[in-house]
Parts: sequence; structure tokens; C-alpha cells
Amino acid sequence: MEAAETGRAAVAERLLTSSLRTSYDPTVEIDWDAPHTPGAYWLPPQRSSLYGTPLWGQLSEEQRVELTKHEVASAASAGLWFETILMQMLIREYYRADPTSRQAQYALTEVADECRHSIMFGRLIEAMGCPVYRASTVDHHLGRFLKATASGPRMYAAILIAEEILDAFQREIMADESLQPLIRMVSRIHVVEEARHVRFARAELAAAVEATGPAGMAYARLLVGRAAYTIAGRLVHPDVYAAVGIPPAVGRAAARANPHWRATLRWSAARVHANLAGVGLVAGPGRLLWARAGLI
Repeated sequence: MEAAETGRAAVAERLLTSSLRTSYDPTVEIDWDAPHTPGAYWLPPQRSSLYGTPLWGQLSEEQRVELTKHEVASAASAGLWFETILMQMLIREYYRADPTSRQAQYALTEVADECRHSIMFGRLIEAMGCPVYRASTVDHHLGRFLKATASGPRMYAAILIAEEILDAFQREIMADESLQPLIRMVSRIHVVEEARHVRFARAELAAAVEATGPAGMAYARLLVGRAAYTIAGRLVHPDVYAAVGIPPAVGRAAARANPHWRATLRWSAARVHANLAGVGLVAGPGRLLWARAGLI
């Protein structure tokens, strides 16, 4: 047990050092007033929720670009929603932690990162001229429950699901020179700093799983499945379709039935699913929620 604790402390120490070397202030690093590139997409078109559907075929090129802009705004809104939950979970853990430990100090460092990320996503939505796509009442209350109660495997698995699904999209975006420079820069900053958050969550998750009994793991699998279902459903708010003249219910139904979008969801979740399944957190009724969300 002592060796495991030493290993976790070593991970946190390395992440603290990395944070000193490569951390960004998006209010300074990003030119928020730069004009957008005419005709450039905001995410690869094949990652749009309607790509390949008859509805996509009916859209003009301008409408397709506009749809991807609103889909990015929806994902940024979901990111803001979850980062607020994440920060409260980390602060709650810090409240009972040893403040001299490197794990506690890195948790505070991560909260500082997430504060900047939340400002960055808010500025992004503003710069795009899009609305904030807010969580539904049900998801809002689920978020309140999660931030107030989740700990151990439930907490760190939920963090990994949200961070790694968005990370898959952002790694592709930042490498695609055909996309809008603004979203590529936002994605690059987020990917660099989130890589540390993922490493920390994985180390803490492994220790939490080791310390959790069978009943706790069964409950964690169910809650983690629900978190995966909710996060996948939050990526594209149905109201984004109204921006290009498609009734939200029609667009949502088309996206849910779209094999291209379902393949994209599985692609985005592949890494985190493999990791969580490997530590026994994807099984039983919880696994059905992963499947229902289209993530596996």
C-alpha cells in the first residue's frame, strides 16, 4: 500500500513539474478578435452528427459549416457544464486531503487549469456568436447529484469519460489545417493540459478501484454507465439543428439513427472504454447504458 501511495505521489510530482513548463492563459494566447476564415468548417465535416444523412445532403455548404459551428458550441457548453462539476468534485476531495501531499496540490493545480478552460470555452462560444446550449433539467439535477456524492472510482471514471471523449475530437481538430484557426488553437491548449488531467485521473482511479469492495464496484459500474450515457447525449444539443432550419426533434432522430455518427461516438469513446473495462467498471446494467448511448 505504501509503494502504491509513493507511486501516486510520484505521478503528481511529475504533473506539477509539467504544469510549470506548459500551461497557458487563453485570454492572452488566443486572438479572440481575429476574423473567422470564410468557408472553413469548425470540426471535420465527417464528425458532424448529420454527416451522410439525407438531411446533410439537403444542406448548402454554408449551412453545413454553420451546423458544425453550433455543434462545437454545444460541445463547449457540455464541457463547461462538466468542468464545473469536476472542479467541485476535486475541491470536495481536497477538503479532506492532506494539503502537503503532491496529489492534493496537483488537484488544486487541475482546478486552476479548469478555471481557465471554462473561461476559454465561454469566450469561444461568445466569439462564434452562438448561444450557450444548457443541460436539460434532468441532466442538471444529475450533475448536482454527481458533484455532491461521487468519490473514488465513480468520480475518477466520470472525469475520464468526459475528458477523453472531448479529447478525441480535439486532437483531430488541432491537427486539421483546413479548420477554423480559432477552434484549432482552443483545441491545442485543451489537449496539452487535459493530457495531465487524464494521467492524474488514471493513477487515482487505479488506487480507488483497489480500495473498493464488490458492492461499491457494482454501484460504481451503474453510476459510470449513467455518466457515459449523459455525457454522450450532451455532446450535440438538439437545438443546434434549428440554426440551419431543421426542427430539433427531426435532427436529433436523424443523428441517433445515423451510422456515421454512431461510429464517431464509438471512436471517441474507444480509449476510455478500454481503460475502464480493463479495471472492471464496464459490466452488468451499466454496460447496457454504454451501449444505449452508442459508445460501444
